[in-house]
Amino acid sequence: MSAPFFQMSLIVQKYGGTSVGNPERIRNVARRIVETQDQGHGVVAVVSAMSGVTDSLIKLAREVSPHPEEREMDVLLATGEQTTMALTAMAINAMGRKAVSLTGAQAGIVTDGVHTRAKIADLTPKQLKHHLDEGCICIVAGFQGETKDKRITTLGRGGSDLTAIAVAAAVKADLCQIYTDVDGVYTCDPRVVPTAKKIAVISFDEMLEMASSGSKVMQSRSVEFAKKFGVTFEVRSSFNNNPGTIVKEETKSMEAVVVRGVSIEKNQAKVTVRAVPDKPGVAARVFTAVADAGIIIDMIVQNVAHDGTTDISFTLNKDELPKVETTLGPVAKEIGAKAVEIQGDIGKISIIGVGMRSHSGVAAKMFEALSKAGINIVMISTSEIKTAVIVDEAKLTAGANVVHEAFGLGR
Repeated sequence: MSAPFFQMSLIVQKYGGTSVGNPERIRNVARRIVETQDQGHGVVAVVSAMSGVTDSLIKLAREVSPHPEEREMDVLLATGEQTTMALTAMAINAMGRKAVSLTGAQAGIVTDGVHTRAKIADLTPKQLKHHLDEGCICIVAGFQGETKDKRITTLGRGGSDLTAIAVAAAVKADLCQIYTDVDGVYTCDPRVVPTAKKIAVISFDEMLEMASSGSKVMQSRSVEFAKKFGVTFEVRSSFNNNPGTIVKEETKSMEAVVVRGVSIEKNQAKVTVRAVPDKPGVAARVFTAVADAGIIIDMIVQNVAHDGTTDISFTLNKDELPKVETTLGPVAKEIGAKAVEIQGDIGKISIIGVGMRSHSGVAAKMFEALSKAGINIVMISTSEIKTAVIVDEAKLTAGANVVHEAFGLGR
């Protein structure tokens, strides 16, 4: 076996759909990859489908069949990333370099058998390492893998990020760079809060909370994987050379920053099951039915019992409401609840920071800022490093701005 080609380090780079959205952008990505190799690094690049391609494939499937089988959807959707990987390898080869494209399966990604949202069960990067040792740049199709019995699977939303983190862990990369259409993680969405500033360094836990609280920069499953395997990664733009945001294990100095950022989540809804009998097993019956229907919920609040009954409220994405209405109607009758009430047009504001563990009065400061702005709080949820509130969706932008300002997060 020949000696490894790369001398300095091994870098895994991921390029999202907008970064490879057309031939010129693919050539731009190819140039970036070659520049990285020119600096003496081995390079594995994970690519997404070109922007709009996945949606077009889904539309095609719906035109052929109103209810396409999930197995065949995975076979179809995997072709989006395979198109990009081949084109990117072609662009690099046209520049006189040696690139080889690999599907998720060829890269050694083994998944469980859950179609359209598979989990990575194992990754054996034998082919990857062989090509790297030969001096090749490896272009890997993101978002996909293969089961042990050779069925193609896809990893669900944000799957290419997950592929990049998993590959970085498997090949023991020195750095994983997530290239996207934003140049890092901001204290809030700059489109919502114009004074938001880029965060230089953030912990896995803070990034995980921001991802699960509405920040669309990274999918939470990818951050969980990075935390589990200790993969430090950088989120940066593929359209400029600005430094991005480093996401890493928590350090002592991070506690000095009380609140790292503010996240918002639109399209939320609140469901309240009124006058539920206050006895053991009733709440379990409600939430078992919700879970069995595959409905993902967020906050849960149960009121203090009065006259032998209580109210149970929970929040969820508005898109889940049709399933909730179908599911909870019969359950409410079965348990003797008075009614199931639904409130739409609400949103969530969250403040996140590992420094919240060691500082008191953080939540009170948030509530005071919202109160002064005349914004009513519908529900409250707290964890060790996060406080989240539900407010009227029409007040979401104003609320995010006043909270952001209250904690001095602006430029």
